[in-house]
Amino acid sequence: MKKLLLLLLYSPSLHAQTINDYFEKIRHSAVELTAFFSQMPKGGDLHHHFSGSVYTETFIDAAVENDFYVHPITLAIRREAPVDTTGWTRFSKIKRDGLLFDFKQRLFRKWSARDYNETDYPSHRQFFESFDHFGPATDLSQEKGLLEIKSRAKAENVSYIETMFRVIRCNKDLGETTEVNSLFRSYQEKKDYSLTRRTLDSLYSQFQSMKVAECAIGFTQEYLHKLHASLKLDDSSFTLRYQAFVIRLQDPVTLFKNLVVAFEAADRSPLLVGVNIVAPEHYDVAMQDYWLHMQMFIYCKARYPNVKYSMHAGELTLGLVKPEDLTWHISEAVYQAKPARIGHGVDIAYEKENYALLEHMRAKDIPIEINLGSNEFILKVKEDRHPILLYKRFNVPIVISTDDEGILRTNLIEQYVLLASRYPAIKYADIKRMVYNSIQYSFIEEAEVKKRLRDNLDRDFKKFESMVMRYK
Repeated sequence: MKKLLLLLLYSPSLHAQTINDYFEKIRHSAVELTAFFSQMPKGGDLHHHFSGSVYTETFIDAAVENDFYVHPITLAIRREAPVDTTGWTRFSKIKRDGLLFDFKQRLFRKWSARDYNETDYPSHRQFFESFDHFGPATDLSQEKGLLEIKSRAKAENVSYIETMFRVIRCNKDLGETTEVNSLFRSYQEKKDYSLTRRTLDSLYSQFQSMKVAECAIGFTQEYLHKLHASLKLDDSSFTLRYQAFVIRLQDPVTLFKNLVVAFEAADRSPLLVGVNIVAPEHYDVAMQDYWLHMQMFIYCKARYPNVKYSMHAGELTLGLVKPEDLTWHISEAVYQAKPARIGHGVDIAYEKENYALLEHMRAKDIPIEINLGSNEFILKVKEDRHPILLYKRFNVPIVISTDDEGILRTNLIEQYVLLASRYPAIKYADIKRMVYNSIQYSFIEEAEVKKRLRDNLDRDFKKFESMVMRYK
């Protein structure tokens, strides 16, 4: 009898239940949740934009240290002197004049969500335009930014980041493409799969004859591998991997060239584990060319079957676009392009035959990357307007991510605080499963690395839960 009692006392299920009881006791206190999640192992952050995740301070420091030109009214910055320097000044003069602190505060408000008052400017524009505002400082912040991301992740018990790093530059001359772009859009209007495929075939052959693979090799071997190794970004408690991405606002030919280069690169490097498509989904070109973009991913998947990709799909809400434009983006991505993961998926409730779509995502094991803070700031979608519980009800795998913690002035801890405080139907066991999902559904290619991350989670959760029980 005594042995049975001891077995019950120390059984994992009873221990987990005790943790859940404590979790329920604190879930209405944001500060207690913050303390809890600060110490909880959080696995990976899979929906993570590099430049949007570096905090604004780093970009401001780069602009000041390199004495950029700045326009005092527009706050535009330039590394080199503008053609017309009228009205422009340099940070060295601003510093000499004792105005640097004030300028920094203005840059914070221009380049991030800090002090945003929700009245002067649309939040989605404030967010997406930030990338262009600090853009000239990003190249000078690559190394410092990567080290910053690693340091912050380790401090927050995040063991893996899969960051959307950059578009791979490829300056191969395509010549005149206006006619081909027009043809693409005429085929799109008629949903002509055959002619679209034929044109993609022709362009792909042209890209190969131009040796665009050289761009992929140059990026992975000559840049990414050397950068990653020199910074010692991987260690026993942290792993960093990268996605290449394309921008959905480019003309069709340019986008397809960049997509081919991205797939070429990901096919050649275990560090570059996937491909993505980014930029505002509701902008004119993104809406107009959405079907065409799906065909390009389908084409590249056939050429590079081992390359994984996630897709931003359904980052839309009622009022941002017409109601009918909310009904097909996620389904078009899932059924046509067949990504391994979906990012955002906010408009799922408006999708045509959404129950069947959710069931399909569950059956095909397609996880959804949930970005609570981002969805609230950009789309004003939060609490019971957010579809996270709909995904949960259909057992679609869920991972919790930050999206752009630098611009949004947040972190992964805060995402879990929002998750726990807003959705009482989500229990501690659900959250723990989401953490493990972030490793299971990562695009890591090396089996031993993935196993190590899972084993570390097992170890770290055991330590964490034992610690909590001492202080409950």
